[in-house]
Amino acid sequence: MRVYTRAGDDGSTGMFLGGRVSKADALMEACGDIDEAVSVLGVARASCHDAALASEILGRQRELFVVAADLATNPRHRDRLEAGISLVTQEMVDAIERAIDDRLAARPLRPVFVVPGTGGTSAALDHARTVVRRAERRVVALQDAGQRVSPELLRYLNRLSDLVFVLARHAADDDEPPSHD
Repeated sequence: MRVYTRAGDDGSTGMFLGGRVSKADALMEACGDIDEAVSVLGVARASCHDAALASEILGRQRELFVVAADLATNPRHRDRLEAGISLVTQEMVDAIERAIDDRLAARPLRPVFVVPGTGGTSAALDHARTVVRRAERRVVALQDAGQRVSPELLRYLNRLSDLVFVLARHAADDDEPPSHD
């Protein structure tokens, strides 16, 4: 199997289920942010010593592939998407909300802003959170520019940044310094 296809030598890239767009297209910027979030979550998972947290992170990495497929699909072929495989669903959003609620019930957030960076896992999770938020902003910009964006996809990204924030606080234990004395 070859990694290179030469199809992108003209500055274009393929959409899921056909069609091509410029690699500089705003859609590809959003997809790139999602790809970056998957990678930064991988850095967090690689440094994680908590098996349950690592499993949670892996699950969200996998779901971001669903987000990317949903977002990068040729609009004429959205009817071919499969729920939870290439189409973001409300059930995915609901699962994130449950995960947030469960984590907060076990360990409520401290009532202060904290400075990230106490440990490798929590720092990588905070980095991932900022990348997910950037992806969300880019997807909103796509929608504002008239591109069809699934409302579930937007809700998913919004909730995911919340969950990753909560996971970062969990990974840091209560060791993070407050943002002021």
